[in-house]
Amino acid sequence: MSLKEVLEAGNYELIDVREPMELMMDGEIEGAKNIPLGQVADRKDEILNLEKPVILFCRSGNRSGKALEYLESEGLKNGYNGGGWSELKNILEQL
Repeated sequence: MSLKEVLEAGNYELIDVREPMELMMDGEIEGAKNIPLGQVADRKDEILNLEKPVILFCRSGNRSGKALEYLESEGLKNGYNGGGWSELKNILEQL
């Protein structure tokens, strides 16, 4: 499935890999779980055990890409880079 198809289906987990301070300053997406990039390795089991597709995002898509690459190397099968939070939020608001 493409990211768009997953978003349209509505059955996914959102993980924001930005730092908590960025969420306070820039905003967040309702329902997203905050797991900063620096904590992804320590919390990988929590992420790998999610049964829904996992959509990772950050400010621009760079950190979420790194997180996705790491998680896929650890066995994540159904992960997506959602890119930047503001673009992803706009997409979600239009669905």
